[in-house]
Amino acid sequence: MTGTVETRLAAMGVTLPPAAAPAANYVPWCQSGRLLFTAGQLPLEGGRLAATGLLGRDLDMAAGKAAARLCAINVLAQAKAATGDLESVARLVKITVFVASTADFTEQHLVANGASDLLAEALGDRGRHARSAVGVASLPLNAPVEVEAVFEIA
Repeated sequence: MTGTVETRLAAMGVTLPPAAAPAANYVPWCQSGRLLFTAGQLPLEGGRLAATGLLGRDLDMAAGKAAARLCAINVLAQAKAATGDLESVARLVKITVFVASTADFTEQHLVANGASDLLAEALGDRGRHARSAVGVASLPLNAPVEVEAVFEIA
């Protein structure tokens, strides 16, 4: 895969938004050595939640994957804010995807593919990552998905 991360994002029709400001008492990202940790990112679009509710009740799989994709875009926006240039990302180490879902919903891993697919396509080989997909009863602001990431910085 050739080209810069931003070139690949543009080819995908993705423009990174400004990095979201923290909504409480935390920082949006923190670097320790060569590792960059992002705070959990919600499916914000234009500064507002693009979707709300629980998977398995209020949202279907397609809406959940779309929400996870938006979360991944916002993760990249935080990484760019932290580094100034996504080309300084040596690799995406791991993401954790939290999926607000009903007790009988068991396809969190498929929802998480919305984030994983976007990150792998945007970052190329540097975007192959470990992942956890976790079902939760609720998320802040009634968001359906939240994604956090750990990057290694060159």
